[in-house]
Amino acid sequence: MRRPHSIANSPNRREILQSLSAGCLAAGIGISRASAQEKYPGRPVDFIAPSGPGSGVDQLARFFSPLLEQELHTPFPVLNVTGAVGAVAMAKLLAGRNDGYTIGLYVSSMNALVSAGRASWKIADLAPIARLEKIPSFLFVKLDSPFKDFDALSAAVKAKPDQLKTAILGKGSLDDVTLTYMASKGFKTTIVPFASPGERYTSILGDHADILYEQAGDVHQFLDSKKIRPILAFNETRLVEFPDIPCSREKGYEIFLPEFRGVIAKAGTPEPVIKILSDAFGNLYKTPTMKQFAKEQLLASDSYQPAADFKQFLVSETENHAKLLKEYNIN
Repeated sequence: MRRPHSIANSPNRREILQSLSAGCLAAGIGISRASAQEKYPGRPVDFIAPSGPGSGVDQLARFFSPLLEQELHTPFPVLNVTGAVGAVAMAKLLAGRNDGYTIGLYVSSMNALVSAGRASWKIADLAPIARLEKIPSFLFVKLDSPFKDFDALSAAVKAKPDQLKTAILGKGSLDDVTLTYMASKGFKTTIVPFASPGERYTSILGDHADILYEQAGDVHQFLDSKKIRPILAFNETRLVEFPDIPCSREKGYEIFLPEFRGVIAKAGTPEPVIKILSDAFGNLYKTPTMKQFAKEQLLASDSYQPAADFKQFLVSETENHAKLLKEYNIN
């Protein structure tokens, strides 16, 4: 008796299975290539501002948001996430995916937490995109302050240490490091931290403080309205915008800790995505709009750094700040 023909072993069956396998493989490769070639950004990118509305950080995010939309043809909605000197914003960013659809501003006060060992993140957890601002800091007094210049202020401080009050961001910040250094040289005031930018900016107007440590660009509205005036610039040389204001070096204070603000994503974000974003910020920096903004905010001419340079800067800045905290025993 003839045995039934086995379909499983037939040449036709094998050919069919081979064809199906080849088809599935080709389809898989096609899907993979399509995913790899998906255009970024293909949907809105959340832009986290780690400070409240009206702050210098918020103003920076809202300045760049529409420009990025024009450059990359997708919205960059600004999300204000406040709390714990930017730690809450960092928690939100790092809890998300590393796909480039959530980016955030990262500023010197947040990085100071890393230097002090109080941050829940490390530099290795970040994917730096670009540094946007490098800004010298100042000491300000209100316009009708009895101290007409820094020499008069310094004399008063040294005559009665700790009597005058200086408004700063908070403990361990660049403000704190700078004022602690100055105290070691005899310029000793009482430090008054104001986490809220608005309260800090107006503290000297309401006599809650005598001196304000801040960046000129963040308080330009008070300078323009002649409510406050600078009295010392923390820089190696006098600034062309304030030729009559002495710099810290000429007064014997060798400390220059400029504030910085940059943009980051979560570590592991694809390098092509980081490059697209970094290049976009670089292109915007060449525009007349940006040049005017930089002038108004008194930004340093070397403010912009692409991703690789910004990463190196963060590592160096973190190490230098940590050394200063240790040297001056700032906890």
